Amino acid sequence: MPPRPPRPHKLLVFLVLFLFSVPLLRPIHMAPTAAAAAAVAGGGVEAEAEALLGLLQRVQSEALRAFGPNDFDPKLYVDLPLAADASAAAALASLPRAVPSRGEMEAYISRYFAPAGSDLVAAADPPDFERDPPGFLPRVERAGARAWALEVHALWKDLTRRVAPAVAARPDRHTLLPLPGRVVVPGSRFREVYYWDSYWVVRGLLVSKMYETAKDIVLNLVYLVEKYGFVLNGARSYYTNRSQPPLLSSMVLDIYMATGDMAFVRRDEEFASKLSTAAKEKFYHQVASTAETGWDFSSRWMRDSTDMTTLTTSYIIPVDLNTFILKMEQDIAFFAKLIGESTTSEIFSEASKARHNAIESVLWNADMEQWLDYWLPTDGNCQAVYQWKSNSQNRAIFASNFVPLWLNAQHSGLERFVDEAKSVRVMRSLQKSGLLQPAGIATSLSNTGQQWDFPNGWAPLQHLIVEGLLRSGSGEARELAEDIATRWVRTNYDAYKATGAMHEKYDVVTCGKSGGGGEYKPQTGFGWSNGVILSFLEEFGWPQDKEIDC
Repeated sequence: MPPRPPRPHKLLVFLVLFLFSVPLLRPIHMAPTAAAAAAVAGGGVEAEAEALLGLLQRVQSEALRAFGPNDFDPKLYVDLPLAADASAAAALASLPRAVPSRGEMEAYISRYFAPAGSDLVAAADPPDFERDPPGFLPRVERAGARAWALEVHALWKDLTRRVAPAVAARPDRHTLLPLPGRVVVPGSRFREVYYWDSYWVVRGLLVSKMYETAKDIVLNLVYLVEKYGFVLNGARSYYTNRSQPPLLSSMVLDIYMATGDMAFVRRDEEFASKLSTAAKEKFYHQVASTAETGWDFSSRWMRDSTDMTTLTTSYIIPVDLNTFILKMEQDIAFFAKLIGESTTSEIFSEASKARHNAIESVLWNADMEQWLDYWLPTDGNCQAVYQWKSNSQNRAIFASNFVPLWLNAQHSGLERFVDEAKSVRVMRSLQKSGLLQPAGIATSLSNTGQQWDFPNGWAPLQHLIVEGLLRSGSGEARELAEDIATRWVRTNYDAYKATGAMHEKYDVVTCGKSGGGGEYKPQTGFGWSNGVILSFLEEFGWPQDKEIDC
């Protein structure tokens, strides 16, 4: 009998499967439905989990009637686990029929449900956590900056959790999904793992020398792939209908580059009341698609920036999504070559080149020196040959227009996405765009009240653009990258000193001010903000004679 061929490495197989279903340039579409995900996972328990979610949505509605809209957080109610001595049937039967008073609703919730977040348990100090790890930020010389960086580093302990064993034992009693390893949550109302947040958490953990915790995060995401067929938006049953920007391969690559751990790469086993009913269904589809982008919500996805019901996300070819997919194709080509699978490497190398050409052909705007989202027609006719139209590019200015620069920041052996001369032209466009503000890069120029619009700045966007400028080959671009990072570090520092917390987003017009707007209260914690600050301090240091205050 001939010898069996070696088993494909699971992680590589997962990454390959992601890509085979992705066309060259794609608009945002929802991931498989919850029903489809349940079918993949096997049926019965998922049906019970769906029943719990239906109950919690009823509780959510009754709570809104009882407590009123002021300071109401709808997420709180769908995160509630059933109390140990309660059943879903009893909770449903006891749900108040008339409009409940505040006291009645509080008593009902206390009787039938445990507190939100109680199905996550605080982990003991992660075994790879050290108070001041060897080699931590050696170029941060100023005492105040270093003391603060160590406080940010220590926040990993506060954000590290494990999913309680009861979740795996009785998943029908929780919307939280079981995960095998330690998790790092963003913080505040975000009590679960999120996909694209995890990339910047991993980057920060690598600065903190917490390599095993970083690996746990990736292996948890791989577990979700094994169970649902894709990485969920977040580890909750109500997120099984969508994903987020595809950054899993980037996490694996960064861990490998930091540790050289081939065993990790090769591991087999861990690897709107005014709308009609039809219009509502279309609108909710667009809402879910927008959540997949990570930019929920922004005028970027609206035909009319003043009207949420004009969301048309699934008809947009986004600049950043295609950037992330191209990066994933390059990563898979790299991994495949690393483990000797040359045919697979060549397939994905060619795919990345084709996507590169498509991005430059469809999304690049030579007049603006930016990459622009492309708007597809909404008449549903996408089957015929389509003629590219220049007026279908969205000429509004968003930070995402500059995200392809990030592809310059690649592992060795690959050419830059754009050459130095073009990178400099893009840099000049950024400088003239109006996005550069005293405390960082604004998300857009439109102040709509949405959180992914002006005046908010977000850690991931600062990091993507700074890394791209930094690796462009231009000394001037490197200076701008350091200037943006300095602005961002200072606003985070001043806000931390004023509030004692790291924030989810910041108002980039005013140094030291946290951000606002959107569908919920501003949150603190905060995973990706911590990760980006540590990454910037590692990259640029902080000299003794450089002020860190605004």
